[in-house]
Amino acid sequence: MNKRIQASDKHQQKDFSDVLQQSQQSRQKVFAQINTGLIDLYWQIGQFISHKVSSQAWGKRCRPRFSCIHCTTRPEIKGFSDKNLWRMKQFLETYHSDKTLSPLVRELPWTHNTIIFSRCKSADERAYYLRLSIKEGYSSREPDRQMSASHFERAEIGNQKLSTVLRELHQTFTTH
Repeated sequence: MNKRIQASDKHQQKDFSDVLQQSQQSRQKVFAQINTGLIDLYWQIGQFISHKVSSQAWGKRCRPRFSCIHCTTRPEIKGFSDKNLWRMKQFLETYHSDKTLSPLVRELPWTHNTIIFSRCKSADERAYYLRLSIKEGYSSREPDRQMSASHFERAEIGNQKLSTVLRELHQTFTTH
């Protein structure tokens, strides 16, 4: 009888584990969809601001005024500071003409994207860190660490101290 209970417990634990795994997978899908929606929104806002600035409809004071109006009328919605609105414009202008990288930015959270597009000097470098962050599932701090350690530059010059994994990733990222 005792062996039956133990077997039953093992099956229940397996069932519970399966349900928990399904729950976690669903949560990850939902977070990914929310992130994609947020990145798309920031892309559209960046496009709007870029158009207004380039058509000279908006001067330097419009962005802070828009931010102030937004914060006053919708204080519960965060992320629309003057600085972040400018980042949205830069984000759009950095990636809008790059058909290879623009889909990748939707796979990473906003913080990752701002770190990568503001610190990288070239499209190749941005591609490297975007793909590396996606593949490795980096936290937002890790791309910053990788950039501070000049991993892209070291890989470019073939530094042998770079790990084999990073060398292979670099070769993969720069050939696609």
